[in-house]
Amino acid sequence: MADDIQSWDTTAASSGQLLQTYQAPYDTLIRQTPDGELVPMLATSWEYDESLTELTLELESGVTFSDGEAFDAEAVQANLEYFAAGQGPQTSQLAVLDSVEVVDEDTVTVRLSEPDPALLTYFSGAAGLMASPAAIEAGNLATEPVGTGAYVLDTGASVVGSQYVLTAREDYWAPDLQVFSDVEFIYLEDTALVNALISGQVDSAYVEFDAVPQVEGAGNTVIKNSADWEGLIIFDRDGQLVPALADPLVRQAINHAIDRDAMNEGAAGGVAEVTTQIFGAETGAYVGSLDEAYPYDPERAQELLADAGYPDGFEMSVPVPGPLGQPWALMAQYLGDIGITVNQESVPFENYRGDIAAQQYPMALFRYNLGDPWGTSIRNYISTNAGVWNPFQTQTAELDELLSAVQNGGDEYQERAQAVNEYVVENAWFVPLFRPVQNYAFNPETVEVVEQAGSPIPALYNFTPATD
Repeated sequence: MADDIQSWDTTAASSGQLLQTYQAPYDTLIRQTPDGELVPMLATSWEYDESLTELTLELESGVTFSDGEAFDAEAVQANLEYFAAGQGPQTSQLAVLDSVEVVDEDTVTVRLSEPDPALLTYFSGAAGLMASPAAIEAGNLATEPVGTGAYVLDTGASVVGSQYVLTAREDYWAPDLQVFSDVEFIYLEDTALVNALISGQVDSAYVEFDAVPQVEGAGNTVIKNSADWEGLIIFDRDGQLVPALADPLVRQAINHAIDRDAMNEGAAGGVAEVTTQIFGAETGAYVGSLDEAYPYDPERAQELLADAGYPDGFEMSVPVPGPLGQPWALMAQYLGDIGITVNQESVPFENYRGDIAAQQYPMALFRYNLGDPWGTSIRNYISTNAGVWNPFQTQTAELDELLSAVQNGGDEYQERAQAVNEYVVENAWFVPLFRPVQNYAFNPETVEVVEQAGSPIPALYNFTPATD
């Protein structure tokens, strides 16, 4: 792990690398296959009503938690209510949870205040992790995970802040998913992580692009995945801080001003996929032509600024935490070339999101997940419920109509999101630069690992022992 797990409590669960860690002691209601298909896990089947606000789940029977408590509908009710009341990084996944009804021992109905097309996906992630209600009540989950999962934490062999050893449970209910006698998560940083992979101390790890030649040279296989996008979100679309940004022509000019190919070479090792859209290629919301909606054209950018009434440009301030200094220096130069002066204000990374949420800056640079069209892109970056990534609560009647169509689209919601994609690209809400290639390495002599669609970190279920 490149990040240490701070708590085993299910409400603290996140996504990516740390979700992989939670998948050892906890099962989820639904599981994602490597290609992203949602299949049964603790829930054997599910069905929505016509309003898409009631989801009825049928549950696996005869399953127990590692403390001996039974997994049943009451356990699901306790977990969903507990998660929704938490303050964790994924609590908003259950923001529209209204109530949970126990129908019978193996049936539960989840009622929502409004449709959420991504709910089933959430149930394959943090919101779907099931912990023992007794352990929830005892308040010990942070240090003692108690789930229905294939492995249990060996506290005697584990060292907090360093390594965590989980051993296989006897009589685990889904033996096909329990393929190791034990699983060990080791927290290492930077050079130590790469050295551990090369020396064989660890079997797999996420590595940065500049370490790929070294780890491949040592015989490791590297899975290369583009599951994120990197770029700017223009927050101040109504011009509260910078009046010029209220004009779509100005935002389009900013998009045309950036040489994305050069940014790729300078900030991503030249291996990223250049794009001007924020929706992933593996979803129905993706529109191929939008990858090239804003070619590098500084002359066109200056024309757009003049048409918007800013022939001499304007000035704005942006937050720059340390790790983003290089890309911001490059972008500031491009924007300066068309007359936009960018004042780069240094901020501690730990204050970055807070300053953005407090509406202190008109735009910011970050790396964001592509993920599910509704659950990730729309909910996190576009809707008025997006929180930190839409701090000014930008809203238009046209966009509201498009979002409603997606939210109530049932099985067609991803395709309906294409119209949202086209809207935010045309109105230049974002300045995507590229989809960085992220690298997950493993030693093929010890383990086999299958890529996980939509994530740079394979699920724990994607690991099997290497065969001769």
